[in-house]
Amino acid sequence: MNGIHDMGGMHGFGNVTQEADEPVFHGRWEGRVLGLQRSLLYTRAWNIDIFRREQERLTASDYLSVSYYDRWLRSLTQSALDTRLVNADELEAGHALHTGPTVQRVLGVNEAKAAFIRAPFGRPQTRDARFAPGDRVRTINEHPSGHTRLPRYARDKVGKVSAVRGFHVYPDTVASGQGEDPQWLYTVEFSGSELWGHGADPSLVVSIEAFEPYLEAC
Repeated sequence: MNGIHDMGGMHGFGNVTQEADEPVFHGRWEGRVLGLQRSLLYTRAWNIDIFRREQERLTASDYLSVSYYDRWLRSLTQSALDTRLVNADELEAGHALHTGPTVQRVLGVNEAKAAFIRAPFGRPQTRDARFAPGDRVRTINEHPSGHTRLPRYARDKVGKVSAVRGFHVYPDTVASGQGEDPQWLYTVEFSGSELWGHGADPSLVVSIEAFEPYLEAC
């Protein structure tokens, strides 16, 4: 979807600076949010693409004014409300007030390591790939209101397929509850000038992973 989260190639936000000796967490609450995220995804009440979609729905002012794990917490909170794992009055009270819905599974101590292992997204192919390495392609020029993995800076651009990465779950449909709808995934290379004009570094080549619905023959 179009939103402030899609910041690739945008100017005006200053330099990206590296923090010396950066800790894993800047506060204990950040570690707790990570634990919540892994525990809640383990229940299968929602998935990683819905988790991303909820962060994308934050307003620009909220997205830019809060920290990384704060965005995570807001996403988890909204998804928990949407799925009725919690109700608004329980958030206000700070404890459970109602019997929640049954989930597929619950994360216990013995399953903690499994929560950090992502399930494979590859699926058995049901059709041949439309493109092959070396093919010239143009990305679609669409601006969806839902989740997409096609970055805004790479839309309506001409590139070259450099690799076929397999047949995978399609995030765009999974995030909207329309099922897996597996699609072929490609690595597509673009020149810097194609993406950002003739002022770009002439040696720059940018690769993205693009699903087949994002691509047209060129």
